Amino acid sequence: MNLKTTKVIYWTGAILTSLWFGASGFFELTTNPIVWGITQQLGYPSHFIYILGVAKVSGVVVLLTPNKLLRLKEWVFAGIFFDIIFAFASKLAVLGIGATTDAIVASAMVAVTYAMFRRLYPAYYSEVMAG
Repeated sequence: MNLKTTKVIYWTGAILTSLWFGASGFFELTTNPIVWGITQQLGYPSHFIYILGVAKVSGVVVLLTPNKLLRLKEWVFAGIFFDIIFAFASKLAVLGIGATTDAIVASAMVAVTYAMFRRLYPAYYSEVMAG
């Protein structure tokens, strides 16, 4: 796969992920009744929903910042994966397998996006010398 294709796949995934999680965060911060109803049905308290909204909107800002904040983007991807895992587990436990479709689709989309991120920005590790 060439560099241009990798960039197109990455930015398409980053934009779709940002739309998905940005909208979710916005709805959590604006107390959208549908989003809040489902989240509370899953057993999450109100204060946690606000925190989740702030984290998602902040993560979207970092994700859409081109060629900068690479270490922080790693944390954003980790946070998104944790969000997806917890959403999947909560929906499975409370609402059943049918309600987990969005988490499955999101995990596939974010996994591909992250794989392209790693191709564009390979991790370089250096040895730390003990003194």
